[in-house]
Amino acid sequence: MGSKNGKSPPITTGSTRGCVVSGSSRGVRALGLCAVVACLAVAACAGPQAVGTNDPLEPTNRAIFRVNRWWDRCCLVPTLERYRTWVPAEGRQAIHNFLGNLGAPITFVNDIAQGETERGRQTVERFAINSTLGVGGLFDPATRWGVAPHSEDAGQTLGVWGVNEGPYLVIPLLGPSNPRDVAGITANVLLDPTNLIPLKQHLWWAGFRQYMVLVDVRSETLDALREVERNSVDYYASMRSLYRQARADQIRNGKPAPAENLPDL
Repeated sequence: MGSKNGKSPPITTGSTRGCVVSGSSRGVRALGLCAVVACLAVAACAGPQAVGTNDPLEPTNRAIFRVNRWWDRCCLVPTLERYRTWVPAEGRQAIHNFLGNLGAPITFVNDIAQGETERGRQTVERFAINSTLGVGGLFDPATRWGVAPHSEDAGQTLGVWGVNEGPYLVIPLLGPSNPRDVAGITANVLLDPTNLIPLKQHLWWAGFRQYMVLVDVRSETLDALREVERNSVDYYASMRSLYRQARADQIRNGKPAPAENLPDL
């Protein structure tokens, strides 16, 4: 489930060198653009917002959801428990700060694309303060000085532009999503300036970064999700509802929604 401060996990891309994009990187970016177009086409074909749960692929989604839960129990949750045991709270906070600072350029582009110039100014201000006085983003003096954090992604921007979310999807390993957010994930990759940094092991760096994003987000929500699972008659339906409500809230930037626009549960 996404959170306001969470980050959607991008797909890794090849490296570039200088202003000349390599052939492999051009291919990856072309595939990325094709994925954006394809996912938006699926959302557009869905027409107006569907009634009910908007989950026409529910049998397939439930099957993927069961596999994801198995992977969580066998691999991810033990990793999270060790992470929270071995890394002190201050260290986990520093990692969270650093990852959030790396995501600031994407947030800024989406702030501007949404017409949120004041929030864009705040993003630049936070990035400048935390990258310098915060030692590369490990610390967060900007928050102490009243510049609150927020995050934006391309999926939210598409929602602000009025793009239909499309049918509910469960992505292997990644969890709840929809065609609009899948397109947003791909667009975030194309917008991420760190993909322009020439690194010999760019793929490994990008993979490790996104793994740490996953660990950071899930470690913060682990207890809450366990509570949801314990209290749910149908955990799949609960997660579907929570994801859709959370994304709608993020698109509105926390503003109240008109009753007729609330997502169906």
